[in-house]
Amino acid sequence: MEWNDTALVLQTGQFREADLWVRLFSQSRGVFTAFAFGGSRSRRRFCGCLDVFNVLSCRCKTTAYGKYVNLEEAVLLRAPQRLRTDWLRMGLAVNCARFAEALGIGSDSAAGAYAVFIDLLRLLEEPAPLPVLLPLFFRLRMASEIGFAPALHQCAACGKAVQGAALFLVNEGLVRCEECGGGSSPYAVPLPAAGLALLQAVQQQSPTVWGRYALSLPIAERRACARAIDGFVQYHLGIAWEEGRFRKV
Repeated sequence: MEWNDTALVLQTGQFREADLWVRLFSQSRGVFTAFAFGGSRSRRRFCGCLDVFNVLSCRCKTTAYGKYVNLEEAVLLRAPQRLRTDWLRMGLAVNCARFAEALGIGSDSAAGAYAVFIDLLRLLEEPAPLPVLLPLFFRLRMASEIGFAPALHQCAACGKAVQGAALFLVNEGLVRCEECGGGSSPYAVPLPAAGLALLQAVQQQSPTVWGRYALSLPIAERRACARAIDGFVQYHLGIAWEEGRFRKV
């Protein structure tokens, strides 16, 4: 079977002298690996466009029995500029890419997750300062896109809208207002009002505006947000960042 799609290059590697494997993030099929035979030499079919974080128009073909995918041809649609010279931003982008790979995003949630990643790259291309917790914000948003969205707007006990400080129950993915409290739960993370508002914004809005909510947040409140997100991702997705890579826990 052959198909055309738009895809983002997450990672490449060489497996024979002239051949490459390419990890792609497609807006209709999610994250998958394709083989580009002649990918390191062919100017006619790939034109040197298989660099990381390039956006491509791809022609792919599934082999017999659907075991492998071959990248038959690719045309460059867009390439990052600032990332090529700013290694801090490139590091942030790579961290987010590895998380997307660890999630194993499939076709059912590909469109929304792909759009979030593209918006993230737009943010990284802008000259504005970046939120310190950007990779964690990305993890929360991607978890939400694939169906693991924590309920951050309504108290799980009384049902009222939560607008002030709250307790985030990591194991349940729910919040409770201060009046209801979290009982004796060891999974309760106190969130100040500004921290909760930030997580609500991350969950609902484009990455290009996350910085508006996060840059002025005090250190203690940033730490509370980090604990809440990291705990949620580990508990519900079973993924943790350890020793420079994502690991299943």
